[in-house]
Amino acid sequence: MTATASDIVLERLMRLHPKLIDLSLDRIEGLLAALGNPQDRLPPVVHVAGTNGKGSTVAALRACLEAAGRRVHVYTSPHLVRFHERIRLAGRLIEEDRLVELLEECERANKGAPITYFEITTAAAFRAFARTPADFVLLETGLGGRGDATNVVRHPAATAITPISLDHQAFLGDTIAAIAGEKAGILKPGSPAIIGPQPPEAAAVFDARAAALGAPLFRFGREWRCAAGNGGMRYEGLRWQFDLPLPSLPGAHQIGNSGIAIACLEQLPGLDISREAIAQGLHHIDWPARMQRLSRGPLVGMLPSGWELWLDGGHNPGAGEVLAAAVAGWHDRPLYLIVGMLNTKDAAGFLAPLAKYARALWAVTIPGEQNPLPASAITAAARSVGLPAEEAASVAVALAAIIAGEPAPARVLICGSLHFAGTVLADNC
Repeated sequence: MTATASDIVLERLMRLHPKLIDLSLDRIEGLLAALGNPQDRLPPVVHVAGTNGKGSTVAALRACLEAAGRRVHVYTSPHLVRFHERIRLAGRLIEEDRLVELLEECERANKGAPITYFEITTAAAFRAFARTPADFVLLETGLGGRGDATNVVRHPAATAITPISLDHQAFLGDTIAAIAGEKAGILKPGSPAIIGPQPPEAAAVFDARAAALGAPLFRFGREWRCAAGNGGMRYEGLRWQFDLPLPSLPGAHQIGNSGIAIACLEQLPGLDISREAIAQGLHHIDWPARMQRLSRGPLVGMLPSGWELWLDGGHNPGAGEVLAAAVAGWHDRPLYLIVGMLNTKDAAGFLAPLAKYARALWAVTIPGEQNPLPASAITAAARSVGLPAEEAASVAVALAAIIAGEPAPARVLICGSLHFAGTVLADNC
């Protein structure tokens, strides 16, 4: 892919801090002050944290609000192919010229001071959101919550926390309770806090934090419920009771993510939205690399008749369990995995839930990644949980090997990392 002007600026910004991740609010607060504190001039904000499902929840929120005719800004991370995916202005991905202008403004205001890539690009997003009219901002945390660069919005209209599991332990702590404590940092006094399905130790942390702050709690299984039924799903909250279609994103876990989104909509102050708009939104959720079936491109072109190719960016033990639940119903043909991961991830923990459903795995070292987990380490992890595994030089080589060894139609799931998924999407254009 040819480098663009924004790629050149982003590369410069990457060099402003020796660390990629350094959780603190001091640097971004200083830069935002120099920019006139745009984070204080935003439309109503829904701030979303969690380990798994943040992006899917934000995507469901966006789809429902846009189906109701609302203009929505969205900030998510990481991107899959192009940085522009992170910033959506009133329904459209930010344009190249606008992005370059914003990044350079932030670069000048920062005056060469140490600041992380995520912090300065988050400041650019706030600057964009403050300048462009919209009805809502959907703001996804990058990592954690308490010290995350997005956690400078003082009075969000609502906060939401998706399911917690072990991930990023080097930054957030090595227990569920510790990680939940970091995520709970986004809760704010008086702002409704929508809590998705949680392990008991995480739920206890959120209960205590909300009580201490005076944040009204709306918890899955208590104040709201969402479950499959009658060919769709049923949402029941304090005010709303809806029968709705299943979300367009496949997998039982997406019912929970959509439920969190609907609970947010129910609690947003002053929002008037119909059941019909929510149903329409659920039909049109757009969120690539989340149990996405690939339908075109050179990789799909390699497949014999009757084969399927799927892509998912899940990468931690919790995501492995979610994926396992999604593929458990695939009884009509064998399943093969092509896996690439980062060296900060628990490969065995991710693969263990999937092992009993897959016939074999091919491991790939993610190309162009600074911290890939070597294919040899992935194969060792797979074998340790009872999953036959081989190494491959690329996704295409792995796919060819699977096809050569399997005479019947099969499914192939590429998974293990959002970085890996982005590489696959870029190469499969």
